[in-house]
Amino acid sequence: MVPAVPVVAEAPTIAVEASASSPDPVALALAAREAAQEARRQDALRQEAQRAEATRVEAERQDAVRQAAAQLEAQRQEVARQSAVRAEAARLEAERQQAVRLAAAQLEAQRQETARAEAARAEAARQEAARAQSAQQAQAAQAAQATQAAPQAVPDAAAKREALLRAIGRQLDEENARRDASANSGRRARLWGHTDPNAELVAYAQAWALKLQLNTLPDKVREASRHPHRPPTVTVALRSDGSVESVVFVTSSGVHEVDEAIRRMVEAQRPYAAFPPALARLFDVVEIRRTWYFDAAVRLH
Repeated sequence: MVPAVPVVAEAPTIAVEASASSPDPVALALAAREAAQEARRQDALRQEAQRAEATRVEAERQDAVRQAAAQLEAQRQEVARQSAVRAEAARLEAERQQAVRLAAAQLEAQRQETARAEAARAEAARQEAARAQSAQQAQAAQAAQATQAAPQAVPDAAAKREALLRAIGRQLDEENARRDASANSGRRARLWGHTDPNAELVAYAQAWALKLQLNTLPDKVREASRHPHRPPTVTVALRSDGSVESVVFVTSSGVHEVDEAIRRMVEAQRPYAAFPPALARLFDVVEIRRTWYFDAAVRLH
């Protein structure tokens, strides 16, 4: 900005000596010319001061315009940034909801498959029991027919038939015991991948992983992902009531902070869902092994 410099010039005082008799025409003309020149000079200074003031005002105006434009641009950029943040949040929310829907559909399909497999096992057990009962009845009928066909048989033959019937009964009891032992054996299940003949076990493991993926806070994920590391493989053992028995690192991340963050994530979501009745009848503990990845969220593969 150009500062205004007011210029004020005082008109020189022109002393005109009055003649005792009459004024001097030459002196009067010189005085008038000097007064006119001084007036023109004062007018020139005044115009120069006005031009300087106009220049200053214009500079201030342009500076104000530049500041206003800068503010508008900053506001535009902030609006664009907030719009981008909202769009990204909406995209992430849509992805999360899509993941929830897919997981729910998978769980429902697995539940239906588990129900179908359970019904098939129950039908197979019923048929096996009916077959064993039919075999027992057939053997008893054969023994009765043999008894009726030979009433004159010696007493030791009857004893042999009785012993045979007892042996057949023991054999059937042993078969039933083996079936019961087979149904109740293996009280500790291990799921190292994503597939297993027991669909109920697969569904439970996926529900457990989904709870960790959806409920772990983003700041915890960012804190773990900022450390360069390799994806760790972790086995989590869960009891039938949903409590955590152990967290075992099959392969460490190579970074102590990341391993400890995973332990805290597992502990933070306790308790997990209790085993479904069909799963609880078979197992007391389920071991689930997964490889952990960190990006926008925690991923278990």
